[in-house]
Amino acid sequence: MIRINLLAVERDRNKKKAVTLGTTGQKLTIGCSLIVVMALMFMGWRYWTIGHESTQLDAAISAAQQETLRLHSVIQQVQEFEQRKAQLQQRVVLIEQLRKGQTGPVHMLDQISQALPSMLWLTELKQVGPDVIIDGKCTTLTGLTEFVSNLEASGYFKRSVEIVNTTSEAAAPPANELIKFTVRAVFQQPGDAAPARPATKTGG
Repeated sequence: MIRINLLAVERDRNKKKAVTLGTTGQKLTIGCSLIVVMALMFMGWRYWTIGHESTQLDAAISAAQQETLRLHSVIQQVQEFEQRKAQLQQRVVLIEQLRKGQTGPVHMLDQISQALPSMLWLTELKQVGPDVIIDGKCTTLTGLTEFVSNLEASGYFKRSVEIVNTTSEAAAPPANELIKFTVRAVFQQPGDAAPARPATKTGG
């Protein structure tokens, strides 16, 4: 009689299955571990990249702020320069107009120029008969008052010099506001006496 050991064959099959199952589980474990490691590496790299970009952005923002402050200072200096340049140009144009048109004596022009306080400039000057009409702009009413006082104190204008009108208009910083004015004065040579009044007759 031939005996077949079926039990041993079955054991061999179970061992192969166990080995096969064990190998698959190991593969899954290794695969999952690799995925986790790669995910952690990617997250670390991404965190470092974002941190590096953030540092660069902070540096760029700081540099931009410093540049803004520097440019703001430069802009203020340019505005002051442009304002002074405009004043000088207007004075030069006014002087040239007066010289070409011969609208008044040289002494009148000199006295008006000397009477100009700081932050006040003229835009037009014309003579209508004995009256001298002066248009200009200033930053404060104090400057206008000083200009009128200087004209009266010069001795070349009859008292009192009249402020015809004043109006305000918006302006760029640092002035923020400009005052337009018109002044009327009567030019005279120093020492000129006022016209003598006719003598009144008395009964005798």
